[in-house]
Amino acid sequence: MAELKIPTETIELPSKGLVYPKENPLSSGKIEMRYMTAKHEDILTNANYLKQGIVFDKLLQSLIVSKVNFNDIVIGDKDAILVAARILGYGKDYQIQYPNPNTGESEDYTVDLTQIRDKELDLSLYNNKNEFEYTLPNSGNTVTFKLLTHADEKRVEDDINANKKLNISSQTTSKLKYSITSVNGDTDMKAIRSFVDEYLLASDARALRDYMKKVAPGLDMTFTFVGSDGYTEEGVEIPIGFSFFYPAL
Repeated sequence: MAELKIPTETIELPSKGLVYPKENPLSSGKIEMRYMTAKHEDILTNANYLKQGIVFDKLLQSLIVSKVNFNDIVIGDKDAILVAARILGYGKDYQIQYPNPNTGESEDYTVDLTQIRDKELDLSLYNNKNEFEYTLPNSGNTVTFKLLTHADEKRVEDDINANKKLNISSQTTSKLKYSITSVNGDTDMKAIRSFVDEYLLASDARALRDYMKKVAPGLDMTFTFVGSDGYTEEGVEIPIGFSFFYPAL
């Protein structure tokens, strides 16, 4: 019997590898992925993974061929890998329903996932280091921050869940505590947490979050909706729901 091989594709990362140290394989700005097989569908239907909310992470780890540390991948690049996995597994057409405000009815619509483009980046801000500086506009304090990685994302989730058990909402502050790496040169984690909880003005927090979004590489996950009656709406966010990876399961 002839040797059988699974085809692979090279995926371009939105960050172009510029947020990773040069010694990190991710700094190449590319990652090799294999096509999905029937075996990978077993991952998508694994009840334990679904219950833990880690099914997509397990899928991506099984599809990535390149020798990289999955925990190092920044969220914007991870999102791009997820979209690539969907295309390699089930094709470019993603069926959604979108409410047409003219008719008041939801319409079936097909989004071409291959038309998703990377966000434009100011390349002067990147130097193979996941650290950025920002001066808060109202208080004048200077902070450095990093883009959250997959590992950071899990820590934030754990922090939010721990606080939830205490009836404390920390959706915003938990992300900031794991993103900010120094305040006026002080890198002590306890000092950073105290700053976020006690001294970070709401207006500065909003400005910082906006700047983080501007700096973060990722995908422009929007499309132009054209209704059956000709109604057109630009900049519609692509909904990533259950059917994204379960179109036929």
